[in-house]
Amino acid sequence: MNRPAVDILEPPTGRRPRPYPATPPAPPAARGSQALRVLVVENDSRAADALLQGLTRQGYAAYGVGTGAEALRGHPDAELILLDLDLPDLDGLEVCRGIRAVSNTPIITVTARSSELDRVLGLQAGSDDYLVKPYGFRELLARMDAVMRRVHAQPPASPVITHGALWIDVGARVATLGGVPVDLTRKEFDLLHLLASQPGTVISRRQIMAQVWDDAWSPRGRTVDTHVGTLRAKLGTEWIITVRGIGFRLGLGEAPTAS
Repeated sequence: MNRPAVDILEPPTGRRPRPYPATPPAPPAARGSQALRVLVVENDSRAADALLQGLTRQGYAAYGVGTGAEALRGHPDAELILLDLDLPDLDGLEVCRGIRAVSNTPIITVTARSSELDRVLGLQAGSDDYLVKPYGFRELLARMDAVMRRVHAQPPASPVITHGALWIDVGARVATLGGVPVDLTRKEFDLLHLLASQPGTVISRRQIMAQVWDDAWSPRGRTVDTHVGTLRAKLGTEWIITVRGIGFRLGLGEAPTAS
């Protein structure tokens, strides 16, 4: 007997990219305003449709995107993210790190990558849980509930990052260096925040374009380098380190602390 498609979700045999709405739907009447907004990041249309339909039937306000760039744009509306790692534009681990750099929204990685190393890398990138395809839909629901219970039990994270003499208030969008305010443009602040949120991590130019400029597809040109140059002029050249052929990382070694 064939099981309903939503009971066991299998890795797709062939991926067919498709566009998805970039904003969440209105919450279903069954759960009213309490419907949890779930972002499904999945490149395969059949897998995404089955998952979205199953979540909607369970009363979730589920919506989907098919690329990493869309996930980086659409995640602020979500309360929970189900993230596949095999995306057409950005690696899912890169997307996970990008979201985690600016948000505490819980992430469950849902992927066909099944080795122990894959699991370790997914959790290190910021996933709250890791589920391998094929999986049972009821197990996914149980994991979603467990992750949300842990999230609700935690106090909200502070929006302030300090890194040596550098101080960044994310909520107020203010940066100071040695107690002196630094006059930054919107994009300069976003770029600095991205680097400071992942100390020691090299951020690729493509991820910077996707997260700061909402564009992972256009030719990168000199946009990123120009903004790095203006940041160095305002902060000092030692604060942003170029890793040739890859991207940039924050300098001056000491790990940031939240205040």
